[in-house]
Order: sequence, then structure tokens, then C-alpha cells
Amino acid sequence: MSTTASYHVSGMTCAHCVKAVTDELDRLDAVTSVDIDLVPDGDSQVRVTSSRPLSVEQVRHAVDEAGYSLAAPPA
Repeated sequence: MSTTASYHVSGMTCAHCVKAVTDELDRLDAVTSVDIDLVPDGDSQVRVTSSRPLSVEQVRHAVDEAGYSLAAPPA
């Protein structure tokens, strides 16, 4: 069974940013796909599908490694 979780990432502005975040998230065990809706002037939505749930800390660390940060979801 797979699970999909959505996150908001700040600081992404281009295709290179998308690739960097995707590459880091793909390195996490259990990740099967990453889909990113790039919003250059705001927080981009990142959907991560995995074979088991991931902790927010795992995702935060991967995003940090790519040079970006998780943002609080919009209210």
C-alpha cells in the first residue's frame, strides 16, 4: 500500500531547484515518486508518494540537504 503526503517548500525558483529537491527526496528509502508544483514567488507544493509513511523529520532533512526549507502549510 502506498501513501502520499503533501508539503510546502520555500525558496524554489526554477527547474534546477525542482531537480535538487526531487533527487534528495528520491534518496529516502520507500519513496516511489515525487511531484512538485513549482511556485517561483511563493511556496511550492511537493507531493511525495512512498511505500510507507515518512516522518516529517525525514522529509525536512532531505529538503534541507537540497538547500531549501519546509514551510508551514497555508492557513
